[in-house]
Amino acid sequence: MFRRIGHAVVRHPVWTIVAWLIAAVAIVATAPSLPSNSDESSFLPKSYESIKAADLQERAFPSAFTPSAIALYQRTDGAALTAADKRDVSRITAELGEKHIDQVQKVVPGQPSKDGRYALTLVQMDSKNAGQPKQTEAAKTLRKEVKSLAKGTHLDVRLGGSAAQAADQEDSSKRGQALIGIGTFVIILVTLLIIFRAPLLAVLPLVLIGLVSAVANGLIAYATKLFDLQANSSISSILIVVLFGVGTDYFLFLMFRYRERLRAGDEPKQAMVNAVDRVGEAIASAAGAVIIAFLALALSTLGFLKQMGPALAIAVAATLIAGLTLIPAVVSLIGPKVFWPSKSWQQEPRNARFAALGRGVQRRPALTAVASGLVLIVLSLGTLGFNATFDLASGSMPKTKESMVVQDRMQKAYSAGAAAPTDVYLSSTDGKPLDKAGFAAYAKKLGAVDGVASARLSQVNKEGTTADITVTLKYEASTDRAIDAVERVRDVAHANAPEGTEALVGGMSSIFKDIDSAVNHDYRTVFPVAAILIMVILGLLLRSVVAPWYLIASVGLGFGATLGATVWLFQVAQGHSGLMFMLPVIMYLFVVAIGTDYNILMIARLREEAREGRDPREAAGMALRHAGPTVAAAGFILAATFATMMLAGNSLLTEMGFAVSFGIAVAAFVMAMFFTPSLTALIGHAAWWPGHGDRAATQAPGTGAGADGSAAAPGDDGRGTVAHDPAGRRG
Repeated sequence: MFRRIGHAVVRHPVWTIVAWLIAAVAIVATAPSLPSNSDESSFLPKSYESIKAADLQERAFPSAFTPSAIALYQRTDGAALTAADKRDVSRITAELGEKHIDQVQKVVPGQPSKDGRYALTLVQMDSKNAGQPKQTEAAKTLRKEVKSLAKGTHLDVRLGGSAAQAADQEDSSKRGQALIGIGTFVIILVTLLIIFRAPLLAVLPLVLIGLVSAVANGLIAYATKLFDLQANSSISSILIVVLFGVGTDYFLFLMFRYRERLRAGDEPKQAMVNAVDRVGEAIASAAGAVIIAFLALALSTLGFLKQMGPALAIAVAATLIAGLTLIPAVVSLIGPKVFWPSKSWQQEPRNARFAALGRGVQRRPALTAVASGLVLIVLSLGTLGFNATFDLASGSMPKTKESMVVQDRMQKAYSAGAAAPTDVYLSSTDGKPLDKAGFAAYAKKLGAVDGVASARLSQVNKEGTTADITVTLKYEASTDRAIDAVERVRDVAHANAPEGTEALVGGMSSIFKDIDSAVNHDYRTVFPVAAILIMVILGLLLRSVVAPWYLIASVGLGFGATLGATVWLFQVAQGHSGLMFMLPVIMYLFVVAIGTDYNILMIARLREEAREGRDPREAAGMALRHAGPTVAAAGFILAATFATMMLAGNSLLTEMGFAVSFGIAVAAFVMAMFFTPSLTALIGHAAWWPGHGDRAATQAPGTGAGADGSAAAPGDDGRGTVAHDPAGRRG
C-alpha cells in the first residue's frame, strides 16, 4: 500500500501540492471560529450533583444574584477608606450600572471588608453566556469603564471575578502561544541545521507543517461545532507543539530513509518511492498509536479533555497524511538539492557512539535492563506524593494578572470562602411547600460541619418548594481542605434532609469535588482503553502477542517515572500545593502514545536485524547502532518543542511542558535505546511468539533497512559501505 502511495505522489508531485493548497484555502476560508470556554462547570456532564444544583438554581431562583465580575476598591495609600472614598465607590457603582454594557444585567454595591480597607462593586451578567467570548469582551469594557470613573479619586480599583479571569486567561494564552510558537520554530530550525547542515531542509518542515497546521485548525473548528464540543484557549498552545513536534518527527523519519536510499544508489525519484514504501508502515503505526490514545480521551467525562482528544487526533491524522503525501511530493520535486550545500548524503557515517552503545547492550543486556529499569522505578516513587489542584483559572495565567490579584486580596480581606460560597438547595419532592419550621435546625447542622464558617437561610422561592441555604467555608474554594469540607457538607445535607425533600449541594467547591470524581473515573476508563488499543496496534505491526505486553509495560513505567519527577520538581522542590488535576491524564496519553513511537521504531529495526540472521543479542546491538541516531534526533526535537510550553508563564502549561518533554526524553533515551532492546535480547525468539517475525529470510542484496528511517542498511560492515539495491525491494 505504501509503495503505491509513494508511486502516485512522486509521479504527480505538482498535482499533490496543488490539491493540498486548494484544500487549505477552502478549509481556512470556511471554517467557523473556535470559541473559548473557561467555565469549569461546563466541563462536567449534567449527571453530577453540582450541575444538578446549578440547574435547580436557575429554575427556582432565576433572578438570584451571582456576580460574574467584582470591582475591588482600596485607597492608593493603603489606608482605611474614608467617608469621601465610600461616596466615590457608591457613585462609581451607580454610574457603572447606567452604562448599560452588553451582557451586564445588574450592578450593586458589595459588603466592605472588616478592616475597612476594601469595598466592592458586584456585577451580574447573563448566566447563559458564562465563559463565552461575549462576556470576555464585557469584562474588558467593564475594566476600562470602572478605571475611567475612578480617575481623580484616591481609589485604586481592579476588576476580578470569573468574567475578568476569562479575559486575563485569553490575554495570557495569546502571549503564551506567541512564545511557544517562536520557541518551537527556533528549536526545530537550529536542530535540523545541525543534523543536516542544509538550510532548505531546516526551513522546509516549518513551512509544510505550517500549512498542515492551518488545515488541522480548520478541521478542528468544524468538528467542535458539529459535535458541540467544549473549547479552551489552552488547546491552541498544545496544538502548536503537537503539530510541529510530531510533524518534524515524521519528516525526520522520511528524510533519514530518503538519504539512505540515495546513498544506496537509487535514482532520486525512486529513492523517495522506496523511502515512503519502507518508512510508511512505521510512520502510520506510530501515528495510529497517537491517534488512538488521543481519541480515548473522548471517553472522558470532562468537557475540556473531550475537546482535546478529538482535536489532537485530527491534528496528528492531518500530519500523517502530509507525511505520506505532501512532504514526499515537495522533496521529490527538489531532489538531492534539498541537502545543499552539505554533501553528507553521499556517504555513510560511522555512528561510532551509537555503535559503542549497541555493543554495550549486546554484551550485557541483563545489566542494561536492570540499570535502566531501576532509574525508572526510583523516579516513579515520586508518584506517591502526587496531589491534585483544581483552580483552573489561576493555573492558566500568572499570579500577577489583575483578576488573580483581586482573588488573592479578597481571600485575605474577606473570609476565604466568601468569594465563592457553597449553596445547599433543599427541594420538595412532591411539589408541596416546605415546612419552614425546620430550616433553622437544618442550617445549624450544616454550620456545625468541620470546615464551615457559617450557614444561613438565604432565600426561598415564591412557590415555597425550594430553599437556598448559603454555606460559607473557611477555605478558598479550590483548595483541598475546601473540597474535603464540601464532601462533609454533602453527607450532612443528604443525611439530614427532612422526609419528602431532596438536598443538592452546589457552588465552586462542589464543582471541583465533582471534577475530582470525574478525573478518577477517567483514570479507570481512559488509561486501560488507550493501553489496550495501543497494544493491538503493536500486535498487528509486530505480528506478536508477547512483545506488546512488555513494550506497553515499559512505557507505563516511563509514565510513572515522569509523574514522579514532576511531583519532585514542582511539589517538593518548588513547594507547590499540588499539580493541575488533568495533568496525569494528558501526560499519560502523550508519554504512552508518543513514547510508543520510539519503541515502534527501535523494535521494528531490531526485527529486521534479526531477519538478517543475527541472534537476539547481536540484533539488539545493531538496532541501537542504526536506529539510535534517528531516535535521538527525533526525541530531542520533540522533547525540546514541548519544553517551549514552559515559556507560557502559567503553571498549567509549565507543568505540562516539563512533564511531557521529560517523558519523551525518558521514552527516547532510556526506554527505546536501552530498556526495550535489552529486554528483547533477553527474551529472545519468544518475544515474537506466535509469529516468526525475527526469523531469517532470503532477501535481495541490500534490503532489510529498518523502519526507523535510520542512516544505515543491513550489509553495513561497520566501515560505512552499503550494498546497492537499485530496485529498492523489500525483504
